[in-house]
Amino acid sequence: MTTFWSAWIIIGSLIVIAGSAYLLRMVIVDKMGVEEGKEMPHTFDGIVELNNPLPRWWVIMFAASIVWALGYLAVYGVANFEGLTNWKSANKEFYSLSDVKAANAKSRENGEIIQYLGELDKADAVYGKTFAKYAAMPVEQLMEDSDALKVGQRLFIQNCAQCHGSDARGQRGFPNLTDNDWLYGGSFDKIKETISLGRISTGMMSWKAVLGGDQGVKEVVTYVRSLSGRRVNAKDAAAGKAKFALCAGCHGASGTGNQLLGAPNLTDNIWLYGGSTAAITDSVSNGRAGVMPAWSDILGHDKVHVIAAYVYSLSNKK
Repeated sequence: MTTFWSAWIIIGSLIVIAGSAYLLRMVIVDKMGVEEGKEMPHTFDGIVELNNPLPRWWVIMFAASIVWALGYLAVYGVANFEGLTNWKSANKEFYSLSDVKAANAKSRENGEIIQYLGELDKADAVYGKTFAKYAAMPVEQLMEDSDALKVGQRLFIQNCAQCHGSDARGQRGFPNLTDNDWLYGGSFDKIKETISLGRISTGMMSWKAVLGGDQGVKEVVTYVRSLSGRRVNAKDAAAGKAKFALCAGCHGASGTGNQLLGAPNLTDNIWLYGGSTAAITDSVSNGRAGVMPAWSDILGHDKVHVIAAYVYSLSNKK
């Protein structure tokens, strides 16, 4: 945070606290010129106001709140002022996982009070043994353990549902994990590898210029649609089949895909970005490139093992 905004927040906070103290002082000092408990000289619609003092319990609580606020700011800090205890909620303003880890390690060495690190330590102390136990179990055994799968499900919802949905059925651009269609393979080891290391697609390039413009794209799209059994214009499909040789390097001569490259099967009706004519045209014309982050450094080996078992169970139900 810049010095200006830090000063703005600190000064603003102190002004609010000082203003509250001044307001309290004004209302507890009797300046009405009328004895407490007696009627005020003004009336409104026949209603007479009494000069009653504020309840003592309310005044004490208000004053205690002001003292507590000052004490809190002094102990825990505000803005760039770190407080007397040097407490921080977390190490912030880092833009890479490696930088965060380095900062956390330094904070541990210096004995700094970082609440987030404390919460992690508590969680590891309580749940670390459970995750270690599950990590030592083969996937076949985990799939028979309902408690392990529930743990995997909760980890999935916390970390993976933002993209793949809470039911793991995916959405446009994010694959459905409950079927048997896998870009890189659906074995337990492959799923675990994908979660651990992530996937950075080599990408499908834009083919519009290579295919000769809109007409060439139209012909290839027509042929691709025919691979999944749709009725298409035979002439355009024949022309597109000849041009599809450019696509066969990744998708195969028959269009069944290649899991080594993450190239999808074009002969079924499962489409990551949509299977309409417009969606396929967009893919061929402009290309596609998906990215999934690596989770091993974020969650650790043990948790990845449990999540992988849960994901594997979704398409291998017993």
